[in-house]
Amino acid sequence: MFRFPNYRRLLLAGLMLLAPLAQAAQTILIFGDSLSAGYGIRQDAAWPALLAKRLQEKRLDYNVVNASISGETSSGGRARIDAALARHSPQVVVVALGANDGLRGLPVAQLRDNLTAIVASAQKKRARVLLVGQRIPPNYGAYAQQFHAVFGEVARARKTALVDFLLDGVATQSALFQADNLHPTAEAQTLLLDNVWQGLAPLLK
Repeated sequence: MFRFPNYRRLLLAGLMLLAPLAQAAQTILIFGDSLSAGYGIRQDAAWPALLAKRLQEKRLDYNVVNASISGETSSGGRARIDAALARHSPQVVVVALGANDGLRGLPVAQLRDNLTAIVASAQKKRARVLLVGQRIPPNYGAYAQQFHAVFGEVARARKTALVDFLLDGVATQSALFQADNLHPTAEAQTLLLDNVWQGLAPLLK
């Protein structure tokens, strides 16, 4: 007795092959220091975690990978950016480094070189980049202005998006800092996210 194949199953299999594959979520890589790593607060309260929630609320299909490390410098970031890009294959990279360099008085030429190398590495992988500016206290004198100017210079040279200052609206409010007067509280994280969002939103295609 001959048995005929189950045509319903064959038809279903064919339709599945013809159906377009669902696009995988894109990745946003946060590449920063303790200001982005959530130092001293719960990780789910830090601004990168709040970013993930905002993306979900807006139904934007992105994953957020927070590769920030407390104490990180631009030279440290430069040394590990290629590995991070290879591991996560991000479509968007948010570079939020430099604060520790400024507090240590790193020569601005070195900061410029490091940030340029980080941004260039991300762009080489065809990632869209947002560079997040940093500031240091004015008692650093002329160096404070030169330090802050580097972020704009790198953004213009590399033709990338820029946020002027991560702690805009936070830096002048002592109540929004932890006891060390360096790291923002959980209550400040929404403000940090809003600052980043201004530069990030246009990059989300």
